[in-house]
Amino acid sequence: MTDHSTRPRELTKYQELIELRDKERARIASSNVCVKGRDLPLEVNPQGMLKWYMHPNIETTAHKFIMFYTQEIPPGSRSGKQRCQGGVVFVAVEGTGYTVIDEQRYDWKKGDLFQLPIKPDGVTFQHFNASENEPALLIAAEPNLAATTGIDRACGFEQLEAAPEYK
Repeated sequence: MTDHSTRPRELTKYQELIELRDKERARIASSNVCVKGRDLPLEVNPQGMLKWYMHPNIETTAHKFIMFYTQEIPPGSRSGKQRCQGGVVFVAVEGTGYTVIDEQRYDWKKGDLFQLPIKPDGVTFQHFNASENEPALLIAAEPNLAATTGIDRACGFEQLEAAPEYK
């Protein structure tokens, strides 16, 4: 008979879940439940000018179920062009403009809500600010599926064209 009392015990998968739970509880206890937009940096990236409120790699928010950001589009400008799975919901907070989804134009104005359709092969989209004088501001939200389905989500996640502000 083998004596297991002197040998260190390996963590079971169940124990790993308990440790993961405890780490998550500690993270949530020290996290923000209110994210102030004025405290966030404006990130200029190939998709445009974004402020990230919730993101898979932001550890300071109470939960990570949603990816949430704002996108400012300067007067007369446009976002980058992207191909993704779809499912992103946008709210036009300021301005007027349009979004081209799979080569079809959809006009929007302040107060409008629109969603990228979910398609097996994904969708291609790009936002345009119709005003030459006023910026447009969109809010975007989508489920955070990065850990479960990956960033590609079976159809790919590709930047097809960069926004003019990205140098």
